[in-house]
Amino acid sequence: MKTKDEAILELRGTALGIVNEDSSVEERFQNEILRPILKLQNDLLLEVFINYAKTQKDLFFTLSLSKKQLYIENALQKDVKFSNSLKGMIIGFFTIAEYKEYSQNTSNINKRMTNLLTERFKSQMQLIEK
Repeated sequence: MKTKDEAILELRGTALGIVNEDSSVEERFQNEILRPILKLQNDLLLEVFINYAKTQKDLFFTLSLSKKQLYIENALQKDVKFSNSLKGMIIGFFTIAEYKEYSQNTSNINKRMTNLLTERFKSQMQLIEK
């Protein structure tokens, strides 16, 4: 029987993006761990954002494209509860070793998570529309 960590690694798949010996620790973590998790969790993350936008009086759906992009940035940077909820969905797919690595560099990795989520939501705006 597989361990939970083995099952998580199998489910996530391989690194996305370039990882080489010149890559920083954060860049390696981003490409080997964060990107595969975001790809795996993409549909759920989009649905969570749609639900968030609906609970905020549907304002998002009435905005222009540029204002929607700002809305996404603000939601992820200023709504701590929402941002932490999304980060929890990502951290839940860390192995024990990855979590230990994350806990050593939480601030920088959280910034990378926020940036990746922001770009992911912006690039899939058509899927967020009602």
